Amino acid sequence: MLKRNQILLSDWLTDYYKHLADVYDLSFSEMIRIGLCLSVITGVTKLYPDYKSNLTIEEIIELIKKTDKNTCGEEESHKLISKIYFEARKAAEFRMNKEK
Repeated sequence: MLKRNQILLSDWLTDYYKHLADVYDLSFSEMIRIGLCLSVITGVTKLYPDYKSNLTIEEIIELIKKTDKNTCGEEESHKLISKIYFEARKAAEFRMNKEK
């Protein structure tokens, strides 16, 4: 479920995420969500070496390099995004449980 939240971004960050949204043919909001998820996966992986992700940042970067609007289909892009969301949720839940 998605919740509506308002965030303030610097101009440079807005420009960057708009650029990425254009490159990957995604909405600006979707691109922000993906960026947040990637930071969750990276942060938890670095803070907790005992956390084992099924998708490493290196693997995600390789998949992203192969996934643009010119080289893959929409279905392939959605699969990658789903994997990123799933791994980010697992990482976030892991950290919250560790820090209770």
